[in-house]
Amino acid sequence: MADVVLFDPAHLSGVLDLCRSEGWSTFPANPERAKASLTAPGVLALVAVEGTRVVGFAQALTDGVAQAHLSLLATAHDHRREGIGRSLVQETLRRCGAMRMDLVTDTAEEFYAALPHRRFHGFRIYGDVQPSGGTS
Repeated sequence: MADVVLFDPAHLSGVLDLCRSEGWSTFPANPERAKASLTAPGVLALVAVEGTRVVGFAQALTDGVAQAHLSLLATAHDHRREGIGRSLVQETLRRCGAMRMDLVTDTAEEFYAALPHRRFHGFRIYGDVQPSGGTS
């Protein structure tokens, strides 16, 4: 089983590899920005490591008291269904100090529904940029 530890800049290349494997371009496009995002105040970033390989990571924004938002969660394709994602979610909630953690997903509903949760309806607010995919 992988160990879940706090993100360290030495883990950055492994996190970028996971992002690439998911088709997420933001972090790989600018590794310095990725490192800044993962180490920013109010951010909790954890990695699941097996030996020296990063096999999962989670990033949450938290006030450390009442609420947190799980921003990113990824598990290596060859390590799925091993409990790594669940461990990352549980450890993120435990370490962030919040009473609850909210998240938005469009690809992993079944995974998150298996965790203790309450479903709610929400909105994603954009600035002047119209999101792709319609007018909502």
